[in-house]
Amino acid sequence: MRHRLKDVAERAGVSVKTVSNVVNGYVHVRPDTRARVEEAIAELNYRPNLSARNLRKGRTGVIALAVPELDIPYFAELARHVVVAAAELGWTVLIDQTGGGREQERAAGIGDHMIDGLIFSPLALTADDLTFLDGTPTVLLGERVDHGPADHVGIDNVAAARAMTAHLIGLGRRRVAAIGSQRTPEGASARLRLAGYAAALADAGIAYDEALVAPAPAWHRAVGAAAMRSLLDSGVRPDAVFCFNDTLALGALRALHEAGLRVPEDVALAGFDDIEDGRFSIPTLSTISPDKERIARLAVELLASRLRDRSAPPRELPAPWALTPRESTTPAT
Repeated sequence: MRHRLKDVAERAGVSVKTVSNVVNGYVHVRPDTRARVEEAIAELNYRPNLSARNLRKGRTGVIALAVPELDIPYFAELARHVVVAAAELGWTVLIDQTGGGREQERAAGIGDHMIDGLIFSPLALTADDLTFLDGTPTVLLGERVDHGPADHVGIDNVAAARAMTAHLIGLGRRRVAAIGSQRTPEGASARLRLAGYAAALADAGIAYDEALVAPAPAWHRAVGAAAMRSLLDSGVRPDAVFCFNDTLALGALRALHEAGLRVPEDVALAGFDDIEDGRFSIPTLSTISPDKERIARLAVELLASRLRDRSAPPRELPAPWALTPRESTTPAT
């Protein structure tokens, strides 16, 4: 049996309004009265009706999370953290997979659904395209759109890619390949990570060699394997490979194994994203670890803040990352 506010009021010997004040955290309630109400709430195991409360505030208690692909483990892991953070505020999360296409992204999370706000990782849209949101409180993730028109959470991709490339060079590797470059408008993350890779080479006095850079139209395992095979078939023999995400790296790991090359003895290998699969591969995968839990919490906190004050200027919040070395990188012998 689900107890109502009226049941708590009767048990505590107070008015329904007093119980409501306690439940909603109003400070102007006498301590002894508050204690009686809280005791009654505990005895009856009362849970507030969040749907009714949200409707009174003109809200649904539902937000949307729109990401390009849920079969990319990074986005699946990020979605889990968003769901957990949102649940702490009593929110339900509607998850939308856009595929990274412009038209699908223009319908992201909205459609016929009543939502209070949107956490959105676009690939194809520009800042001008986001007018379709029409005042919907929004927090942007990723690198495609930043510095307005909405709140944004992201990591420093250039610094992270630079650090990983420097890590490989610091191990004694001099022919460091990169897998994951993209020349399309959707490839904002790829461009930033390529810039970090090139900067680390320049720091070490190593010439940038286009032959060592393999494109990847999609950041999937099969594409990583194909790109690695293409590098090897071209006669390029890298002694290290930096893949722009972990799924590319896992595909490259397979291709290196098939070619009879040992990781890390012959070729050191690193990824980006710190997905769970990389902690169980053989060898385990060195990677850049964005703090996905922190990214999710910052996004949810920004959205809650935006719901309280829609007139505030857009905010940019940086999220932390770390370089996580594992078995796939080791000093050259």
